[in-house]
Amino acid sequence: MADIGKKSFNSPDETTNPGEKLKVEVVTAGDIKIQKVTAEPGWKWSEHLKSVAGTESCEKHHLLYVISGRLGARMNDGKEEEFGPGEIGIVPPGHDGFTVGNEPAVWIEIPH
Repeated sequence: MADIGKKSFNSPDETTNPGEKLKVEVVTAGDIKIQKVTAEPGWKWSEHLKSVAGTESCEKHHLLYVISGRLGARMNDGKEEEFGPGEIGIVPPGHDGFTVGNEPAVWIEIPH
């Protein structure tokens, strides 16, 4: 029989700071790791994570839900989108990401 479970970002299973101005909190529900990402004002993937990733642009596929602030994504072909609170974003590989404005961008990311 399946077991009921409960997790909270108030006490994440792990917390990392993969680059300057970025915090990633992870909870594991079953075999799924769900991330809460906080990007401070001024954060930009190409400036703060490019050297860590070792690629010209972010090569991850993201499925995200924005809690607060604004998150921007710019594809390698120049197409750009901005996501705000309550919006779901799908961002394919080959992009740059950045915080828009003077408020931290906070989003939930679900791997797929």
